[in-house]
Amino acid sequence: MRVCFQITSFLLALNFYCQPLRAQDPSCCQHAAQLPTCKEACDQLATIKSESHLKHLLQRLPSYCPESMNELWMCINSTLPGVSKKSDGWVGLGCCELAISSECRRECRQASSKNDITKVCKKVTENSLYSCITKNEMGSSCCSFAGRHTTCREYCEAIFRTDSTPAESQIKAVKDYCQSHSHKVVDCVNNFTMSYPPRSPIDSLYCCDRAEATHCQVACRRILRTMTTEHEIMDGLIRECGSQPLPQDPMWQCFLGSAHPPSPPEDETPHPVKMDCAKLHCCSKANTSLCRDMCQEISTHWGSQTWQDFDQPCEYNPVETELINCLADVREPCQLGCKDLTYCTNFNNRPTELFRSCNVQSDQGAMNDIKLWSNGTIKMPFRNIPVLDIRKCLPDMWKAVACSLQIKPCHSKSRGSVICKSDCVDILTQCGDRKRFHEGQTPERICELLLPIDDPERCIPLSTYLMPSPLGNAIIEEVIHPCNPNPCPSNHLCQVNRKGCLDKFNCQPYLCVPGCKLGEASDFLVQQDSRIQVPTRAGPSGCYEVCSCGHSGRLENCIEMPCVDTNKACIVEGQRKNHGTSFRTDCHTCSCFAGETICSTRKCSAAAGFSDDDHRHFSGPPCNCPDHFIPVCASNGRTYPSGCVARCMGFKDNQYVFGQCHLSNPCANKTCPRNQRCIPRHRVCLSNSSDCPQHKCVGRPAGCDRNSLEPVCDADGLTHPSLCHLQQAGKTLAYTGQCQEACRKPQKVCGHNGETYNTVCEAFSDRVAVDYEGSCRAVGSLSDMAPEPACSSVSCPPVSTPGCRPITPPGACCPICASMLQILWSKKQMNTFSKLNKNQPVTIHNILQILRLHVSVPQCDVFGYLSIDHQLVVLIVPVDHQPTPLQIEACSKEAEKIDSLINYASPTLVSHVPLSAFLTSDIKTSSIQSSGGSLPSPLPPGLCFLLALLISAVPGLHQL
Repeated sequence: MRVCFQITSFLLALNFYCQPLRAQDPSCCQHAAQLPTCKEACDQLATIKSESHLKHLLQRLPSYCPESMNELWMCINSTLPGVSKKSDGWVGLGCCELAISSECRRECRQASSKNDITKVCKKVTENSLYSCITKNEMGSSCCSFAGRHTTCREYCEAIFRTDSTPAESQIKAVKDYCQSHSHKVVDCVNNFTMSYPPRSPIDSLYCCDRAEATHCQVACRRILRTMTTEHEIMDGLIRECGSQPLPQDPMWQCFLGSAHPPSPPEDETPHPVKMDCAKLHCCSKANTSLCRDMCQEISTHWGSQTWQDFDQPCEYNPVETELINCLADVREPCQLGCKDLTYCTNFNNRPTELFRSCNVQSDQGAMNDIKLWSNGTIKMPFRNIPVLDIRKCLPDMWKAVACSLQIKPCHSKSRGSVICKSDCVDILTQCGDRKRFHEGQTPERICELLLPIDDPERCIPLSTYLMPSPLGNAIIEEVIHPCNPNPCPSNHLCQVNRKGCLDKFNCQPYLCVPGCKLGEASDFLVQQDSRIQVPTRAGPSGCYEVCSCGHSGRLENCIEMPCVDTNKACIVEGQRKNHGTSFRTDCHTCSCFAGETICSTRKCSAAAGFSDDDHRHFSGPPCNCPDHFIPVCASNGRTYPSGCVARCMGFKDNQYVFGQCHLSNPCANKTCPRNQRCIPRHRVCLSNSSDCPQHKCVGRPAGCDRNSLEPVCDADGLTHPSLCHLQQAGKTLAYTGQCQEACRKPQKVCGHNGETYNTVCEAFSDRVAVDYEGSCRAVGSLSDMAPEPACSSVSCPPVSTPGCRPITPPGACCPICASMLQILWSKKQMNTFSKLNKNQPVTIHNILQILRLHVSVPQCDVFGYLSIDHQLVVLIVPVDHQPTPLQIEACSKEAEKIDSLINYASPTLVSHVPLSAFLTSDIKTSSIQSSGGSLPSPLPPGLCFLLALLISAVPGLHQL
């Protein structure tokens, strides 16, 4: 905890802001005697009494007195401590978008000081807002010491502008650039950063054990888990434990005296205290040994080197693009949507574009960059680029550059945030100051070094952001982004609320769930109770351990996995394929995993009349099986269209029975212990190292958590808050989710997995979307290129949105307006995860629930199934009954985001077990044919959210 630091910072800020306003010393103006306009403006400073007038003139003074007048500016800065430490406006203005309630946001925008918002913005509920304001106040105070030294000020402002922990390289930059100009800046920044990396309150839970009284220990744990600010925690501990924070008290000594936890007892597995497991995931992607070694050293021994040292040889090295993009995913994952920017306004109203850093801090950062570049030099880590006056030469283009580099659009194919080379050449050709170019420098050579990419799919074309978004404010609310900006405390993850609320009158479209950091030096959070794969600290590349995120807020119960030989390659048709490489052979998607070539099992056509390209995509039932539908239920819980297909997928005759899995009663021949009863638990297992039971024996619980909200519907059409409450009532489960009127009467539907369900709600609770009405009676093709004679008897429902170019999932008969991923995965890895988890099977439902957390738009949801050729099919589907083109595009972008994270093995996704068994992904997206007509009018935002909640309880209800 940073209790001492918080008190010190508060006193420091109080001292700055309570100084009396003093006009500057008139003698300073003697340094301006040679410039009459400057002298006149300077003389006014000594006579003005009004603080607002004085501040206004100070803002205008640089236009009268050039920066080159060093003596004048040093004199003014040293004699105006009160004013020079003021910000250019109320420092809280940039924080207003972090407010949770709309009333507070509105009040904040109209305020002129923090006192103006306290009546509307309550500190209890608006922690993020007040933390931002405090941080900005301190930044304004610290950076004012830089005076007119713009480089020092810029590095100082970066410390307070960042959304996350100030990097060691940033702290070092302040020291390097400010020490000779103003030691006060360095001291002030050190005060702010002295206890970083910042710690969540739950990081100090171990201190509670040092309290002498048992009731104090209990209260301490409760306070640290429920309160977020140091002041709240201090007050709570003093109140509950009845003691003042005295250094001799063991508990308070622990809180006040140490920023890090003690070493673990000898019987516990030691864990490195300053490790960043999320970034460590990326280090294996380095192409040079230098960058790989530096990445590993910084990620495992935070502070031994700095990321600034790493940036010099690696950040702009074109061969390290994959490593740099992976680190960017960890620091700032791509998110849909950008709005409420006041400087980079051309980035607003873009709800279906991906950005890494769309926030007020980056917006201000772009404005500061332009100010810095206006001095005539673009400062790069290894080279400065001289330019003409950018206020006159292509100012709009330079603004687009600054905003792009700060807001960071990330495109699906590369996820990088680099400007296209052609734009770079154009802007330097027109605005580069060639008189100051080094010998041999040309715009082409500079841009080749900085930005070698010129593929619009892999770089940012500036033309996109030279004009405002073509979307107006009237329609963008069709797609909302509840977690952007993040409204949750620093130790919680934000998730889309797809469950509804116990209190219907105070229901937010997001949930804040507790999480764990992936190491002391990491800002990357994972959800509590999740299982995470992290690289071992000392092992070679390919060695991992699986840990769980415990209620302490730390990774615990770590178990080492068998190491993967990442140096072992595959030989395919005489060619060497390295570990992790994906490729195609004929119509098969393949991947090399530790020397093993893993491919899809499709039928590739050799029939006459098909081109060579058709042969690569054509796919009928595997093993040349006929397309008859005589279903069998295999031991993995999956229904296959015939025994031939089941045998082709490796099942023996005694491992499947005739009939669909969901139409059987798994409890028919099962006996449960006394006081327990059997309930069906249909699931499809991806691991075969253990059984895949389709039932569960449960007892009737004595009590249920009243705060739990996992609604379920019983066979009588009554909703229960959770499965526990349903069991307590002695009812029979019909499906998970709120009861739906449309599902009150049975109406059979066929799911994409070939299973017949009694209602559409039952299918959706299984996270399976519907193919057509009625019982399953056919198996569709596995490719668009294949004929579909088996589906000729099926009557398909109309596509949900007119003009949509739909996709047809493999094995399905009917097209659907959605986006689809076909994922190749490692059965060996799935079996390993199962064994490490006490032989609990890995199921399709497990995977889909994790993937749902990565979809940030409530108007889209996740469904999926195991195809008959054993690829994992994931559908990102609009949930509205008639989705708009904007919503369909949003779902496509969500799918592209996940597809990219899989194919680049980004730790954002594949650190999650069992998603780390994914090898490669193919994507197909739906689109809307342009008709030239106007888009439909949107629903109001509140109604849109409520409708999304209603439908997401039975996602895909639009197919009824």
